[in-house]
Amino acid sequence: RSNYLSPSVHSCSSSSTARTMSSVAEDTKVADPATNPLLQPDDLPKFSAVEPSQLTPAMQLILEKLESDFAAMESKLAESKDTATFDEVLPELEKMQHPLGFAWGIASHLNGVKNSDELRIAYEQNQPNIVKTSMKFSQSKPVYDALMAVQKKWESEESKDDDFVMLQKKRAVANSLRSMTLQGVGLEEGSPEQIRFNEIKLRSAELANAFSNNVLDATKLFGLTVSDSKSLEGAPDSALAMWAQAHQQHLIKEASDEDEKKKLGEAEVDAKAGPWRITLDGPSYVAAMQHVPDRDIRKQVYIGYLTRASEFTAEQLESKETEKKEGAPGKDNVPIINEMLKLRKEVSGLLGFNNYAEQSLASKMAPDVQSVADLSNLILEKALPAAEKELAAATALAREAGGDEYSESNLEKLMPWDAAFWVERLKENMFDLKEEELKPYFALDPVLDGMFGLVDRIFGVEVREANGKAEVWHPDVKFFEIYDKESGEHMASFFLDPYSRPADKRGGAWMADCRGKSSALGIDVPVAYLTCNGSPPVGEKPSLMSFREVETLFHEFGHGLQHMLTRATIGDVAGINGVEWDAVELPSQFMENWCYDKPTVDGFAKHYETGEPLPEEMFKKLNDQKTFGAGMMACRQLLFGMMDLELHSNYDPDGDETIFDVQRRMAAIYPYALPVEEDRFLCGFSHIFAGGYSAGYYSYKWAEVMSADAFGAFEDVGLDNEEGVREVGRKFRETVLSLGGGVSPSEVFEQFRGRGPSPEALLRHNGLA
Repeated sequence: RSNYLSPSVHSCSSSSTARTMSSVAEDTKVADPATNPLLQPDDLPKFSAVEPSQLTPAMQLILEKLESDFAAMESKLAESKDTATFDEVLPELEKMQHPLGFAWGIASHLNGVKNSDELRIAYEQNQPNIVKTSMKFSQSKPVYDALMAVQKKWESEESKDDDFVMLQKKRAVANSLRSMTLQGVGLEEGSPEQIRFNEIKLRSAELANAFSNNVLDATKLFGLTVSDSKSLEGAPDSALAMWAQAHQQHLIKEASDEDEKKKLGEAEVDAKAGPWRITLDGPSYVAAMQHVPDRDIRKQVYIGYLTRASEFTAEQLESKETEKKEGAPGKDNVPIINEMLKLRKEVSGLLGFNNYAEQSLASKMAPDVQSVADLSNLILEKALPAAEKELAAATALAREAGGDEYSESNLEKLMPWDAAFWVERLKENMFDLKEEELKPYFALDPVLDGMFGLVDRIFGVEVREANGKAEVWHPDVKFFEIYDKESGEHMASFFLDPYSRPADKRGGAWMADCRGKSSALGIDVPVAYLTCNGSPPVGEKPSLMSFREVETLFHEFGHGLQHMLTRATIGDVAGINGVEWDAVELPSQFMENWCYDKPTVDGFAKHYETGEPLPEEMFKKLNDQKTFGAGMMACRQLLFGMMDLELHSNYDPDGDETIFDVQRRMAAIYPYALPVEEDRFLCGFSHIFAGGYSAGYYSYKWAEVMSADAFGAFEDVGLDNEEGVREVGRKFRETVLSLGGGVSPSEVFEQFRGRGPSPEALLRHNGLA
């Protein structure tokens, strides 16, 4: 995954317009490395000085030099392709590409966490040149021939005693050759096929960026104001406070007079009296679906969420555009998806694959689509009966306690906007535990302390707060450093952007690399971006997290640990680089398991006001409910994964069936009510249309088999056996977290577990064994 093209995986914009350079002097200034922070790749980004207007001058300067340097390198390799050494190819390319990776990486990151009209324009202007440059590298015959020569030379002197550095080099070369093949290096230079392939790549990048922007804009567009307190009766205090604050922020934003804005900002928010504003950012949406008793409100919010970036929102979004470029993707993601699927099918055909799913799996652990289907069916066989029972129990409760509108004569099945509400009521009834009762024990700072205490205990690393040592893009962002406990070595650093910011930050949660470990670049201390969209502080209260938000934080930290604790020093395979996509979720999903471990929870679950630990009885109930709803959750993930593969394998984008027909056909396997007519879920499915998961969403389940089995190693020695847990933890660190992409994931797992992965632990952890 080349750093400068990786999406900010795994969304609103301000009203500012693009700033134009007023003079040659200004142009010169922003292209000066001394004044343009995008041209200073030898240090951490200087976020306080970054301006969108600096992007284009920086890119012009970087790309001009890169093109000149690369042309000279190709000439040199063409002359010595049979005698080229590893050091003359990949390390040189890494050094050459680093300034681009640094600058474009900052732009991509800010596009996700500090989005604005000005940045969008600059990003869209430069993206085609970045893609073209990427294709030059990927389709370079001299580079490919040189790497083939290096690989053949190694094969002729095959050794079974390769040290780790040599293993990394071999994996880096093999991965590069495979990647170049999949990026069209085999297409004849200047041929119609190559020209078309590159056209598709350019258009695909434009479509993915538009898809993502449309989701972000549509999410921001929706807001439902509620004035009647009866409609929200029984909703948690934290949700009421969040919605009341959202209403106040909306009034401030809409106010035209600065005095009025100030007056509104100083007014005290009454969470009990309202009014309240429900939005589509994660914490607000989930709270509404689980806790708003009024069916009509739930339906409005649900339909609002499921119609984002579709024909239902396009007209309103287009009316806000100041100008529209000819040929640019519109604000409706339906035609964008249709075009994407056609282009993906065409590009896979140019490369000799039957479909895009085959092309995607060529670089993953799973050998073929059938293997993914086999695993999915194995889990589905256990999950489906459990899901049917769970849904039947929630339906029975709704009929019993929900009144006449839930009677069989009025409602055959729970509607999609009913399920989460009644499942939550069922959970509360079964376990006598409400999410709201847990939240006061999950304030962000103590949760961080507990999570850092866990990695100290099992991995032998110390995390220290280092705010002020690096510039940040928002006051909420925190900065940390990681040290090895034994040697005291500063191993890594990371930024944490913890809260939802619907105004300019994309939804979801992700880890991205800021700086990767690399001997070629002389970078010994990798740096990560960890981004979440958790519940922000409300009034005087700190961020009080839901348990799912705690799990998400642990999940993203798991990704970060693989990036930061790597021992690999060859940049192309250090950290998560070079790790097959369907294995990359192993450490992240592994970390989630510790949210149910007593010593770990004791380390962070303290009441934010009194400091009292989480009562034993509440912890027991939390553990008892761990597998609650596991059948429905597994079915949900399986549906997403198999729908993704179906769209990229058997579905014909030129046929009569629509993408929503596919969705309904796949959903019919599961026990829920079929998607409603307005359902446009796919228009917001950013993972597969604007992230790295196209024909790869199954990766979550594929990797979960390994992550559950890996946690099983700790269970085998006994979670209360501190010495045993520490020993297994060090082994996990030395294998899964250290080897990066330098060793194949199957071999990494075998080094840790002593055998291949088994799905038994996954089924057991989910109560489905």
